[in-house]
Amino acid sequence: MKQDLSKLRKNYNSGELNENNLHAGPFLQFDAWFNEALKKEPFEPNAMVLSTSGGNNMLSSRVVLLKGYSEKGFVFFTNYRSRKGEEISKNPYVALLFFWPQLQRQVRIEGHIKKTTRKESEEYFNSRPLENRVAAIVSKQSCKIESYEEFIKSIENKLKEDKIQRPEYWGGYCVIPSRFEFWQGRPGRLHDRFQFVLEKKNWKVERLYP
Repeated sequence: MKQDLSKLRKNYNSGELNENNLHAGPFLQFDAWFNEALKKEPFEPNAMVLSTSGGNNMLSSRVVLLKGYSEKGFVFFTNYRSRKGEEISKNPYVALLFFWPQLQRQVRIEGHIKKTTRKESEEYFNSRPLENRVAAIVSKQSCKIESYEEFIKSIENKLKEDKIQRPEYWGGYCVIPSRFEFWQGRPGRLHDRFQFVLEKKNWKVERLYP
């Protein structure tokens, strides 16, 4: 199968990013853009691509949901035994990518990752709908499934139990950034790109070629 996509293109004209409207720090800039995305992006503006790499230097990416952020970092939750969890245990350096097509913007974040506290993991786990909690317990995420019917039956049986507790293999991660890039699409592919790099506890900002 061959498909020619060479003429598939879109002109970007929804805004610009320059030295006058760029916030002083990357967290302030992210917060401003994220709040706009909450208003204008129709589907899960907190969706982000997480890229990890294990000991074999092969990269893998998937979409996860951001569940909180502050100047301490960006938080999401998952199964620690999943492929991403296994890769993170071998290599704590990761990358995040947010893409907001309605705003014609993307944000790239690079840094290292650590687990959230047990308390944070417990609080978020217990805030989830019951079905989600049970699925997180029963699912051997990223492993081969022998019988989907047996998996569903296991969930149904678990739902009948009186107390549903967070398993130790499920919890949160916090990505602590050392680099941000803010990208704003512009006409003629003359995109605006600004990079913040952490140097000796201070953020250095520089404009990049499109």
